[in-house]
Amino acid sequence: MGSEKSAILVVEDLKKHFPIRGGVFSRTRGRVFAVDGVSFSVTKGEIIGLVGESGCGKTTTGRLILRLIEPTSGYVIFDGRNVFSLQKEQIRLLRRDMTLIFQDPYLSLNPRMTVAEIVGEPLRNHGLTRSKPETEARVAYLLERVGLRSEHLRRYPHEFSGGQRQRIGIARALSLNPKLVIADEPVSALDVSIQAQVLNLLMELQKEFMLTYIFIAHDLRVVEYVSDRVVVMYLGKIMEFAGAKALYRSPWHPYTKALLSAAPMPDPKKKKDRVILQGDVPSPINPPSGCPFHPRCPYRQNDCVTEVPKYREIEPNHMIACHHPINRNG
Repeated sequence: MGSEKSAILVVEDLKKHFPIRGGVFSRTRGRVFAVDGVSFSVTKGEIIGLVGESGCGKTTTGRLILRLIEPTSGYVIFDGRNVFSLQKEQIRLLRRDMTLIFQDPYLSLNPRMTVAEIVGEPLRNHGLTRSKPETEARVAYLLERVGLRSEHLRRYPHEFSGGQRQRIGIARALSLNPKLVIADEPVSALDVSIQAQVLNLLMELQKEFMLTYIFIAHDLRVVEYVSDRVVVMYLGKIMEFAGAKALYRSPWHPYTKALLSAAPMPDPKKKKDRVILQGDVPSPINPPSGCPFHPRCPYRQNDCVTEVPKYREIEPNHMIACHHPINRNG
């Protein structure tokens, strides 16, 4: 999927297995396979959507890329540097180029700090402004760019609505002119009427600041609207990875087809075949043998139970992990 030579980000066989400890001596009694062999690349200026049910490993993948948590194995190459080999000071500098927009605008802003302090803090920490007036001028510009006013500088987070707080979070994320922004469910905590406004803002800023996005979401229609390509995850693994138009028009993996069939249609007059999945998502502590999706797959066969499917290209720029992909119109 794409040329690694032109990629700003390369994720290769990334794994994160959280130990489960218990007993008097806190011995390891098991592991949670949160991310289990994820590989993809992102080109500069691209928007990659990362989708799947709750607990599939989307957020953990994003935090691994930012090195907010340490991996079990695998590597992440960002702008030619191996993120996991960087030392403490190098990681601090990396934070200028990679940043995160949080899901919940109510929890991500310090209630004791003014907007000027919240948005200006990264600038001061990295020494990018030399004085308080210079910092506030930069903050005022960022606030106006995300749809707020400069007079909001002296206000506190509780004085704003949820949509306004998320705009403050976006302004803070952009304060250091990053190259990569990981947006973790950035509109899921907002009213539906506000979601489109924030999504349009993110798209405008992406073009203006030449940003690269990884957009994490469970809402497939939101991802379709913003993404160039889409990664579909299930139980810590990638099931399908393709261009957004190709994936939404003709999914190959049964899991992708099921997700799309469950998403609400903008036009209620249009009908589509529903794919009803049986059972719940298996526990990541004890994942199934073979294909992780086989216990719920209506198309499973014997080899699905015993053999892990290879992650392969089924058509140009369309990757899939499935022994028996459904046909394009299936």
